[in-house]
Amino acid sequence: MYLTPDNKLKKLIVIGDRLLIKPATPNDRTDSGLYLPPGVQEKEKVQQGYVIKTGPGYALPMPVEEESWKPEEEKIKYLPLQAREGDLAIFLLSGATEVIYEKEKYYIVPQSAVLMLEREEDL
Repeated sequence: MYLTPDNKLKKLIVIGDRLLIKPATPNDRTDSGLYLPPGVQEKEKVQQGYVIKTGPGYALPMPVEEESWKPEEEKIKYLPLQAREGDLAIFLLSGATEVIYEKEKYYIVPQSAVLMLEREEDL
């Protein structure tokens, strides 16, 4: 898990197709050179940040048939998200919700508001 050193975010559970993102500072540039130019940031329509936690994904509808022999956790299936913990996400601010947790700013963002991801490992 990509959590803070003291694991203060361990208690947080992200729901569904949402991501918990810690905003990057405006001048942050990744090793590959990706950054948001000042004009884009001034308009505040797009933001970048690092994915800290992800939800389980999109819930898939289950057949109506009753399978009482299956444990409860097997009855719900999820389509996983593309975003992973540690990814740099470029996302639309209009779809994000700003939250303050333990005196730090984060965004809760649905995956549909994410425009692009940068992942350090080879794809």
